[in-house]
Amino acid sequence: MRPAILLLPLLLSLFLPSSAQNCATGQTFSNNRLYARCSSLGRLGATLHWTYHPSNGTADIAYRATQASSNFVAWGINPNGSGMIGANAFFAFHDSSGAVKVISYILPSYTPSVRDSNLSFTVHSRDAEYSNGVYTIYVTVDLPGNKTTLNTAWQAGQVSGGVPVHHATSGDNILSRGSTNFLSGESSENGGGNSRLHRKNLSNHHL
Repeated sequence: MRPAILLLPLLLSLFLPSSAQNCATGQTFSNNRLYARCSSLGRLGATLHWTYHPSNGTADIAYRATQASSNFVAWGINPNGSGMIGANAFFAFHDSSGAVKVISYILPSYTPSVRDSNLSFTVHSRDAEYSNGVYTIYVTVDLPGNKTTLNTAWQAGQVSGGVPVHHATSGDNILSRGSTNFLSGESSENGGGNSRLHRKNLSNHHL
C-alpha cells in the first residue's frame, strides 16, 4: 500500500491545472525586465506579472495576452468598484500607421469613446509591444489609495480607424475581472477564489 500512497500526489499533479505552465514557464520580457510575481488570469489568454515596491507604494506591471494584431487588449485597476466600468485602463493596439500604441483611459460606460487621457492615479511609465501573437503592456504606477488589494479587469476587442471600439458582451469578456493583492500575491477571478499565484525565483532581483 505504501507505493500507492506515494504515487497519489504524482498522479494528482498530472491532472491538476498548473499556474506555472501559463504564468511563468518560458515567459521572458524585453529589455531584461524581471517580475517577482505572476498570476494566470484564466480568461482571454492573459497573465499578469508584477513587482511591488512597499517603500514607495509603486508597482511595475506587465499584462500579457494573446490576440490578433488587428484587435486590442486592455488591463486596468478599478479603484472604487469592480469590472470595467470605472476602471483606469491601459489599451494596447496597432494604430492606423501600424505601430503598437498604448493609451490610458477611465471607462465611463460599456460603449466609451476611447481616447488617451490621464488616470486617477500617477502613471510613471507605460509601453507596449506585440510579438508572436501576443500583446504585452508594461506600466509602472502608484497603487491608488496606497492600497495593496485592488479590483482589476482585463479585456479584448476590435479596433476601427486606429482606435479601440468594442468587445463581445458575453462569455469570458464579461467575466474577465477579479482582485489582486500586490503585496501577498493572492488573486481571484470574477469574485471567486481560484487563485493562480506563482512566486518567481529571481536570484538577481530585489524587491
